[in-house]
Amino acid sequence: MDEVESEADRLLKMHDGRLSPALEIVARQFGVIQGREQLLLTLATLSLTITGFSGPKIVESSQVAKWCLAVGLVIVLAGVLHILNTLQIRWLTQFPGTDREILVAALLHRNTKTKAFARERLLLGVGLGFYVASVVVFVAS
Repeated sequence: MDEVESEADRLLKMHDGRLSPALEIVARQFGVIQGREQLLLTLATLSLTITGFSGPKIVESSQVAKWCLAVGLVIVLAGVLHILNTLQIRWLTQFPGTDREILVAALLHRNTKTKAFARERLLLGVGLGFYVASVVVFVAS
Protein backbone atom coordinates (compact mmCIF):
# COMPACT_ATOMS: atom_id res chain seq x y z
CA MET A 1 0.00 0.00 0.00
CA ASP A 2 1.50 3.32 -0.93
CA GLU A 3 2.02 6.33 1.31
CA VAL A 4 -1.03 8.32 0.16
CA GLU A 5 -3.37 5.36 0.62
CA SER A 6 -1.94 4.79 4.10
CA GLU A 7 -2.51 8.44 4.94
CA ALA A 8 -6.09 8.23 3.67
CA ASP A 9 -6.72 5.14 5.78
CA ARG A 10 -5.26 6.85 8.87
CA LEU A 11 -7.42 9.93 8.34
CA LEU A 12 -10.56 7.87 7.91
CA LYS A 13 -9.69 5.77 10.96
CA MET A 14 -9.09 8.92 13.05
CA HIS A 15 -12.61 10.05 12.16
CA ASP A 16 -14.43 6.72 12.47
CA GLY A 17 -14.63 6.27 8.70
CA ARG A 18 -16.35 9.63 8.11
CA LEU A 19 -15.15 11.47 5.02
CA SER A 20 -16.25 14.98 5.97
CA PRO A 21 -13.86 15.60 8.90
CA ALA A 22 -11.01 13.98 6.97
CA LEU A 23 -11.64 16.31 4.03
CA GLU A 24 -11.73 19.29 6.40
CA ILE A 25 -8.12 18.50 7.33
CA VAL A 26 -7.14 18.28 3.67
CA ALA A 27 -9.01 21.53 2.93
CA ARG A 28 -7.02 23.29 5.66
CA GLN A 29 -3.82 21.94 4.13
CA PHE A 30 -4.86 23.37 0.76
CA GLY A 31 -5.38 26.68 2.57
CA VAL A 32 -1.81 26.60 3.86
CA ILE A 33 -0.45 25.96 0.37
CA GLN A 34 -2.66 28.72 -1.05
CA GLY A 35 -1.49 31.21 1.58
CA ARG A 36 2.16 30.46 0.93
CA GLU A 37 1.70 30.74 -2.82
CA GLN A 38 0.09 34.13 -2.28
CA LEU A 39 3.14 35.18 -0.26
CA LEU A 40 5.43 34.13 -3.12
CA LEU A 41 3.24 36.00 -5.57
CA THR A 42 3.47 39.11 -3.39
CA LEU A 43 7.27 38.88 -3.26
CA ALA A 44 7.44 38.46 -7.02
CA THR A 45 5.10 41.40 -7.57
CA LEU A 46 7.21 43.59 -5.30
CA SER A 47 10.37 42.74 -7.21
CA LEU A 48 8.70 43.50 -10.53
CA THR A 49 7.28 46.78 -9.19
CA ILE A 50 10.59 47.91 -7.72
CA THR A 51 12.28 47.13 -11.03
CA GLY A 52 10.00 49.64 -12.71
CA PHE A 53 11.54 52.35 -10.56
CA SER A 54 15.15 51.22 -10.13
CA GLY A 55 15.62 49.01 -13.19
CA PRO A 56 16.76 51.68 -15.63
CA LYS A 57 19.46 52.91 -13.23
CA ILE A 58 20.65 49.37 -12.51
CA VAL A 59 20.81 48.55 -16.23
CA GLU A 60 22.90 51.67 -16.91
CA SER A 61 25.43 50.79 -14.22
CA SER A 62 27.14 47.79 -15.86
CA GLN A 63 26.72 44.80 -18.15
CA VAL A 64 26.85 42.40 -15.20
CA ALA A 65 24.09 44.27 -13.38
CA LYS A 66 22.02 44.43 -16.57
CA TRP A 67 22.30 40.68 -17.20
CA CYS A 68 21.69 39.74 -13.57
CA LEU A 69 18.57 41.89 -13.57
CA ALA A 70 17.34 40.45 -16.88
CA VAL A 71 17.97 36.83 -15.88
CA GLY A 72 16.43 37.42 -12.45
CA LEU A 73 13.28 38.96 -13.88
CA VAL A 74 12.83 36.18 -16.44
CA ILE A 75 13.15 33.54 -13.72
CA VAL A 76 10.79 35.44 -11.40
CA LEU A 77 8.30 35.71 -14.26
CA ALA A 78 8.59 31.94 -14.83
CA GLY A 79 7.83 31.47 -11.13
CA VAL A 80 4.80 33.75 -11.36
CA LEU A 81 3.46 31.85 -14.36
CA HIS A 82 3.97 28.59 -12.48
CA ILE A 83 2.11 29.99 -9.47
CA LEU A 84 -0.78 31.20 -11.62
CA ASN A 85 -1.05 27.73 -13.12
CA THR A 86 -0.98 26.12 -9.67
CA LEU A 87 -3.67 28.46 -8.36
CA GLN A 88 -6.24 26.85 -10.63
CA ILE A 89 -9.17 25.64 -8.56
CA ARG A 90 -10.30 22.07 -8.27
CA TRP A 91 -12.97 21.64 -5.61
CA LEU A 92 -12.82 18.68 -3.26
CA THR A 93 -16.41 17.92 -4.21
CA GLN A 94 -15.31 17.29 -7.80
CA PHE A 95 -13.39 14.13 -6.93
CA PRO A 96 -15.48 11.05 -7.83
CA GLY A 97 -15.58 7.64 -6.19
CA THR A 98 -16.05 6.05 -2.81
CA ASP A 99 -15.14 7.96 0.34
CA ARG A 100 -11.68 6.40 0.38
CA GLU A 101 -11.14 7.05 -3.35
CA ILE A 102 -12.17 10.68 -2.91
CA LEU A 103 -9.78 11.11 -0.01
CA VAL A 104 -6.91 9.44 -1.89
CA ALA A 105 -7.54 11.67 -4.93
CA ALA A 106 -7.63 14.78 -2.73
CA LEU A 107 -4.37 13.80 -1.04
CA LEU A 108 -2.71 13.15 -4.40
CA HIS A 109 -3.89 16.58 -5.57
CA ARG A 110 -2.50 18.15 -2.38
CA ASN A 111 0.84 16.43 -2.95
CA THR A 112 0.94 17.72 -6.52
CA LYS A 113 0.35 21.25 -5.28
CA THR A 114 2.99 20.81 -2.57
CA LYS A 115 5.59 19.74 -5.15
CA ALA A 116 4.60 22.66 -7.37
CA PHE A 117 5.06 25.02 -4.42
CA ALA A 118 8.60 23.70 -3.93
CA ARG A 119 9.39 24.41 -7.61
CA GLU A 120 7.87 27.88 -7.34
CA ARG A 121 9.88 28.63 -4.23
CA LEU A 122 13.06 27.55 -6.03
CA LEU A 123 12.29 29.64 -9.12
CA LEU A 124 11.52 32.75 -7.10
CA GLY A 125 14.53 32.22 -4.82
CA VAL A 126 16.91 31.93 -7.77
CA GLY A 127 15.25 34.81 -9.62
CA LEU A 128 15.34 37.09 -6.58
CA GLY A 129 18.96 36.03 -6.01
CA PHE A 130 19.89 37.31 -9.48
CA TYR A 131 17.87 40.44 -8.82
CA VAL A 132 19.73 41.08 -5.56
CA ALA A 133 23.03 40.41 -7.33
CA SER A 134 22.15 43.13 -9.85
CA VAL A 135 21.47 45.56 -7.00
CA VAL A 136 24.74 44.63 -5.30
CA VAL A 137 26.68 45.22 -8.52
CA PHE A 138 24.85 48.52 -9.00
CA VAL A 139 25.64 49.71 -5.46
CA ALA A 140 29.24 48.55 -5.69
CA SER A 141 29.88 50.39 -8.97
